[in-house]
Amino acid sequence: MKSLWKRVVRSPGPGGQVGSGPQESGAPLARLSQRELMRRRFKRHRLAVLSLYVLAVLYILAAFCEFFAPYPANWRNVDYLHAPPQLPSFNLEHGWHADALERHQDPVSFRQRYQAVEDEVVPLSFFVRGEPYKMFGLFEWDRHFFGVDHRAVENGDVDPDRAVFYFLGADKHGHDLFSRLIYGARVSLSIGLFAISITTVLGIIIGGISGYLGGWVDDFIQRAIEIVRSFPQLPLWLVLGAVMPPEWPLVVTYLGITVILSVLGWTGLARAVRGKILSLREEDYAVAARLMGASHGRILFRHLIPGFTSHILVVITISIPGMILGETALSFLGLGLRPPVVSWGVMLQDAMQMQMVANYPWILIPVVAIVITVLAFNFVGDGLRDAADPYAAMK
Repeated sequence: MKSLWKRVVRSPGPGGQVGSGPQESGAPLARLSQRELMRRRFKRHRLAVLSLYVLAVLYILAAFCEFFAPYPANWRNVDYLHAPPQLPSFNLEHGWHADALERHQDPVSFRQRYQAVEDEVVPLSFFVRGEPYKMFGLFEWDRHFFGVDHRAVENGDVDPDRAVFYFLGADKHGHDLFSRLIYGARVSLSIGLFAISITTVLGIIIGGISGYLGGWVDDFIQRAIEIVRSFPQLPLWLVLGAVMPPEWPLVVTYLGITVILSVLGWTGLARAVRGKILSLREEDYAVAARLMGASHGRILFRHLIPGFTSHILVVITISIPGMILGETALSFLGLGLRPPVVSWGVMLQDAMQMQMVANYPWILIPVVAIVITVLAFNFVGDGLRDAADPYAAMK
């Protein structure tokens, strides 16, 4: 009987594990911490892992936008208004290069048209010298990750007037859309993080107090949440955005947009925290801490809330795209950030006329960046939601 019991216990499960459920690296699941189980479960969600890498690249580009952008955000060339995208190519004769563009004007419609110049290219290279900038506003530098190789211009091999490179095209002012897209990522992505930080603090504190105390306090907070959620979100955003005076400094406007998004976004997290607190406040460890004389604040923030940190992280990850879309909507309608600030919403103001979109479709490039960012956050949230319950795969 004893030998039979040993054979049953040591027989491998479906994933090659001793017992039931999946196992990796030969380590029994019973010996792994919950954090390690969550990490392994998240790694199995390949789309979520890929999205996490995409977000990491986006935030690295945003953090070092001065270096990765070929030109400063407000650099422009009025000789290349609405220039089409110049895709780089490589060959042994010219190395990395792009076709030089020449502008022509239609004598009938007066529309600007561009065509490639035969036997003339714009040399490109990595870590080139270009327009000077201040990295993080601290020190001045002129190196760019990728751009026009000005050594060929200095040697007289390329006409200086045609030594421009618009990877994603130009807007109506001659700005490089690719450079402004990278600069706009710093504003649009950071405003989502700042807003969600305020939202997280408000949601955890208010939702935790509501679920822990209960009674009339819970009723009052829940009625307040229902009132806030009953307002139409977009019109309320527009009203609050219109309240901000247009003469406010750019930094104050940025902070105002962040506060608006935070004030309207904490209710969902507060309700999620309240529901978790209601289910955990009568657990044995919470009752034991109360009998040992622990204060309400210690029980709430040291014992109860850390027990569902993974759930809070999932809610936060899914809420960030809403913050980014909120800033984009306000700025697109002219009630949020305004030029000369560069954000994805500000860039889309050029796309308000359908004729402009039909003639110059590359001005919709910020939409692609927004869609990729929102999808990446949603996929990461899905992966974290699955990883938050690492034992589900063993059921």
